[in-house]
Amino acid sequence: MAILTEEVGEVSRAVRANEIGRDHPGEKAATSAEKRANLKEELADTLDLVLVLSSLYDIDAQDLLEASEKKLTARFKNEK
Repeated sequence: MAILTEEVGEVSRAVRANEIGRDHPGEKAATSAEKRANLKEELADTLDLVLVLSSLYDIDAQDLLEASEKKLTARFKNEK
């Protein structure tokens, strides 16, 4: 589980860089393309780990998506 936590942290840093231009003040500013590529890479790493966990516990990835959609649809049904 520690590696999933690490990857989620990396997604957080990539989002922050996209939002404010860098992760921390001493960091060299990246181009928009570099920031987007990094975010894509970190999201993919996180997704890979979620899929590995779902496989480990014999949970179909499609079932995960359907459960999430059902939950979010119910939660936000009155906000249209």
